[in-house]
Amino acid sequence: MRTVLLTGFEPFDQDVVNPSWEAVRQLDGMQLDDDVRIVARRLPCAFATASECLLQLISELRPAMVIATGLAPGRSEISIERVAINVNDARIPDNLGEQPIDTEVVVGGPAAYFSTLPIKAMARAVREAGIAVAVSQTAGTFVCNQVFYRLQHELAGSGVRSGFIHVSSQLGEGLVDGLRIAVSTAWNTPVDVVEVGGQVS
Repeated sequence: MRTVLLTGFEPFDQDVVNPSWEAVRQLDGMQLDDDVRIVARRLPCAFATASECLLQLISELRPAMVIATGLAPGRSEISIERVAINVNDARIPDNLGEQPIDTEVVVGGPAAYFSTLPIKAMARAVREAGIAVAVSQTAGTFVCNQVFYRLQHELAGSGVRSGFIHVSSQLGEGLVDGLRIAVSTAWNTPVDVVEVGGQVS
């Protein structure tokens, strides 16, 4: 049985719950194909441990695809991220009280990595289901971006597709459906579609 690893984060910044994990855990065990299932796991919201936890899960599970998710406070839609950058610049401390400023995620690593998921096809499928979604050009500079960058760095050249999705707390029940559609589309779409997904500013 092959696995698609889907991760969410623990609560942070005094929140009681994190919608990314609350949505992801509802998809744990879901079959994407006869021999493919989703395995959901929760990551700590801390620079020192989040990425290491994710890389350990990849080593243990050897997934066929990896999609990490996190909460983007203030966004009103599912944001399918295009690019991770090699910068930590925390606006607030993480759950261990650390607040790195202007440091590299991977010392000497590339400036950025692109998602290897079919991000436009995923956005189209979620949009056609009537759920708010967009391709996002920035995953921020907090733990979400760090995890996204380390994920892409680890799997670069491996043939295992991976990426990151930011979720919104404003979508309610539509969030789980949106993630389910996005993950299923990612798994079943080998080549991305070509359509508008950029931003003017």
